[in-house]
Amino acid sequence: MPNVENQQSDLLVSSLQKGVLTISINRPERKNAMNNAMWREMTTLFERASMDTSIRAVILKGAGDDFCAGADIAEFETLRATAESARVYEAGNSATFAAIRNCQVPTIAAIRGICFGGGFGMAAACDLRISSSNALFSIPAARLGLAYPADAMSDIVNAVGPQLAKYLAFSAARLDPAAALDAGFILEIVEPGGLDMRAAELATVIASNAPLSVKASKASIRAVLSKDANDYARANALGDATFESSDYGEGRAAFLGKRPPQFSGA
Repeated sequence: MPNVENQQSDLLVSSLQKGVLTISINRPERKNAMNNAMWREMTTLFERASMDTSIRAVILKGAGDDFCAGADIAEFETLRATAESARVYEAGNSATFAAIRNCQVPTIAAIRGICFGGGFGMAAACDLRISSSNALFSIPAARLGLAYPADAMSDIVNAVGPQLAKYLAFSAARLDPAAALDAGFILEIVEPGGLDMRAAELATVIASNAPLSVKASKASIRAVLSKDANDYARANALGDATFESSDYGEGRAAFLGKRPPQFSGA
């Protein structure tokens, strides 16, 4: 994936050192609300990142003062005006959540300001979430007469637990960072000015480790959560593959030589 950052795009893509890719939602004037084209592009970006062996971690963040306000309500009267069109639109949202959820490399949501609706869904689909102290979380679907698809709700239940997921979905209440931290939805809280630096630091640490090991661990955790036989089989296969990898030899040699390992992902 190219190291490109186009300030005219609604989604900015840039690369850090050591295989860290950053995807920024770039509509700060709309609180980074996602339009239909952006949902489709986001899906493609995560699918490509998942297949790119040079990428070892992905950071998802919002430009400006907010993470994402969810789907752009301005499109509701056109692209979501009928039951049929609403279903098509929702399928596009679900495809994005699935692309993030199924990304083979670790994903980190760096959240500042508003994280509502579909923004909350994208964050929940990420593996790790950190937030600024001024973040605010909500699932306002009940105030719009909508319902979250079950696949997206599974991410939220896994991220916050069933009781809090029910409360957020039923009440459309807003959650502050302290409550989100207590619920386990976010890993840590940082000051707004340090959020990007901390996300990059966390991603760089992950990217410095053995990619095959990290991929196998991600698959194993997914299997534990899903309890799906296919997920267990895939996790076991990925785990077995690490024993035959050159990185396994490099890890042992680095440990014995008391030096930092240099993993190739092979």
